[in-house]
Amino acid sequence: MNAKEPTILMIEDNPDDAELTGIALERINMLEETLWISDGALAMDFFLGKGKFINPDRLSKLKMVFLDLKLPKLNGFQVLERLRAINEFEYLPVTILSSSAVQDDFKHAMNLGANSYLVKPIDFKTQALHIRKAIEFWTNVHLSFDKC
Repeated sequence: MNAKEPTILMIEDNPDDAELTGIALERINMLEETLWISDGALAMDFFLGKGKFINPDRLSKLKMVFLDLKLPKLNGFQVLERLRAINEFEYLPVTILSSSAVQDDFKHAMNLGANSYLVKPIDFKTQALHIRKAIEFWTNVHLSFDKC
């Protein structure tokens, strides 16, 4: 699969978290279908087809987004708010994957249109399980809507 035509978009600035998530995605054979973006401004360039993301097919296979809240340039809340303001992405499944377990962060993310919120666990096995289940759920939901 072309890296510019991902099934999963991972917006994460922490290289250690990205590496752990990459290992989890590799175990469920989804690593090649994932594109990593390390800051909020680049994420918006991807969604809007700007800069290095001009490829018109970049969205053709996209099924879901994992979004960290603590990002440089634009934080996860700003990305989510801007994304939901674009009709094309109103129903794109977005799962917050954050180290924040603060209730206000959860509420704010859900009010902005997040579909789910996962707190990054301490252990790798739990994180891998959460990522796999989120992918299975949201890609199946997305596929179901595609058939309507």
